Amino acid sequence: MRPIRILVVDDSAVIRRLLADVLSSEPEIEIAGTAGNGQLALEKLSEVRPDMVTLDIEMPGMDGLATLAEIRKRDARLPVIMFSTLTERGASATLEALARGASDYVTKPSQAGSPDEARERVRSELVPKIKSLCAVRTPVAAPTLRPHAASFRVRSRIEIVAIGTSTGGPNALGEVLPGIPSTFPVPIVVVQHMPAVFTRLLAERLAKLAKLDVREGVEGKSPQPGEVWVAPGDYHMTLVRKGTNIVIALNQDPPENCCRPAVDVMFRSVAQVYGANVLGVVLTGMGSDGTAGARAIREMGGEIFAQDQTSSVVWGMPGSVVAAQQADRICPLQSMAGEVVARVMSNRRTMSAQASPVL
Repeated sequence: MRPIRILVVDDSAVIRRLLADVLSSEPEIEIAGTAGNGQLALEKLSEVRPDMVTLDIEMPGMDGLATLAEIRKRDARLPVIMFSTLTERGASATLEALARGASDYVTKPSQAGSPDEARERVRSELVPKIKSLCAVRTPVAAPTLRPHAASFRVRSRIEIVAIGTSTGGPNALGEVLPGIPSTFPVPIVVVQHMPAVFTRLLAERLAKLAKLDVREGVEGKSPQPGEVWVAPGDYHMTLVRKGTNIVIALNQDPPENCCRPAVDVMFRSVAQVYGANVLGVVLTGMGSDGTAGARAIREMGGEIFAQDQTSSVVWGMPGSVVAAQQADRICPLQSMAGEVVARVMSNRRTMSAQASPVL
């Protein structure tokens, strides 16, 4: 197979050289070209025809957002990874870029580290995303779902919905959450793989789109119906019993699946606290985080919905759940909100109907 050809766009010659050195050392990747500004990047697109673009957000003249908009006019499917700073301004611009069609993002290494540390961090974060986003998308035949133990008894009443996602997640959440009514009778907890600052701004952005109350997770808060709690960056978020209440607990235990927050950590905790009364949802994302947690939920009698391959930016996380036969249902993104609402309400309607007197 021919190498993945990358166009590197950044106004810093140092960063362009860093990216070129790191990426060209990978046998599966080659540098198709570099550009120091947005206008030059657009000129080079038709000239070098890259498989992917890495795009700096903050550039003089035509910045990364404007450049991204022009790229999308020319090619709606070309993968674009934004290169942003770990600042509030950088996080805000990154979320805007994702909303405008960027595929993913990587944060720039801190200037406090050594050059070797900077190269290794870029390699560990950027290279897997390039390979994942540029992988040939081979359609997978619809799997035969493994019968769930709950299929042979009355389905449990869902008391919490737990959502895990990564690459493509901000936009996926931006489609699912607005489709859930303000009268939703259970809380929702979310793990989105993102660093600190980014998750707070993501929660604020989702709060403007959704009918629900969306906030970043806070230690000791008791999730209520109609609320959505997003795990803070760099913290695992769990749910624990405290007296008669169930509350949010945050910790900085070691990363799992190279992630903190990790979906597996949250899924295990809701399975332990809520037992069979859990609906887990695994949306688009790279890697396999969520698979072990999905198994823990199902072993307690809960259920798992996974996003389908066609609508996923990367079918890593949901695909892993499906391959492990831990999905009870596979849904396109556009119907996920309706499926979640129907499942949560179905048992309630049944119980309400059973309780109603016959006239």
